[in-house]
Amino acid sequence: MIGLGSVGWETYDPRTGREDAMSTTETENGNGVAGTMPAVNTLTAKDIREAFNAGYADFLKAPLFGFFFSGVYVIGGLLIAQSLFVWDMPWMIYPVAIGFPLIAPFAAVGLYEVSRRLAADEPLAWNEILSVIRLQSKRELAFMAFVVLFIFWIWMYQVRLLIALVLGRMSFSTLERFTEVVFTTPEGWLFLAIGHVIGAVLALVLFSVTVVSIPMLLDRNVDFVTAMITSIKTVVASPMVMLGWGVIVTLMVIAAMIPVFMGLLIALPVLGHATWHIYKKAVV
Repeated sequence: MIGLGSVGWETYDPRTGREDAMSTTETENGNGVAGTMPAVNTLTAKDIREAFNAGYADFLKAPLFGFFFSGVYVIGGLLIAQSLFVWDMPWMIYPVAIGFPLIAPFAAVGLYEVSRRLAADEPLAWNEILSVIRLQSKRELAFMAFVVLFIFWIWMYQVRLLIALVLGRMSFSTLERFTEVVFTTPEGWLFLAIGHVIGAVLALVLFSVTVVSIPMLLDRNVDFVTAMITSIKTVVASPMVMLGWGVIVTLMVIAAMIPVFMGLLIALPVLGHATWHIYKKAVV
């Protein structure tokens, strides 16, 4: 593991878990990895289009893996929705559905590994890919999982707070009643306006710190702070292009959730594979 001030860092082989120390001198000779913050490239709309096409091609090459990893995500969403009914909180389905895509990048780790193996012409063995995912619990990706879940928790907490402050005097015990209050009353419109502004800010923050950091942590042996800073640098270097990609991801995921989350079985794998290719284009 390295810190931000290190003069050299270690390369990491996700397949074997082997780490090899590389010096800055070796890097300058083209034989190692740079000991400074990774450089980022400026991306264009063409890069995003090519990455999306490559992601779709990866899904077609390994559809079973795509269906498996997206299926786990879909089942998780359905269980959360069912739990809200069991706990007599069906009115929370709407904010949960809006916030649920926030954790999609972490759910796509297995898809990143599949794309990495396809690019390296390595075999797609279930036991090896699942072993790589298990290995991440001992690496910096575990800290990123905490960051993602913490932001999701903030989203859910602010929804409860807004309901108490803005809709506190309203009565709703069902999803239908909650929908009626939110869409037909001035208080509901205020709740939607404030909630979506806060949600947009949280989504932008999470997108900026994860868009390339999670695939980077799978691919390289860097600390999660370095990965997050690199991810932010990627967004800053190509703000309109990257924000456009974030909008595409958000709209695709929300639209895919409408048919009882089933659309995610295809949308999540394609977007996950595409994100890997964006990372490879963006980070030097």
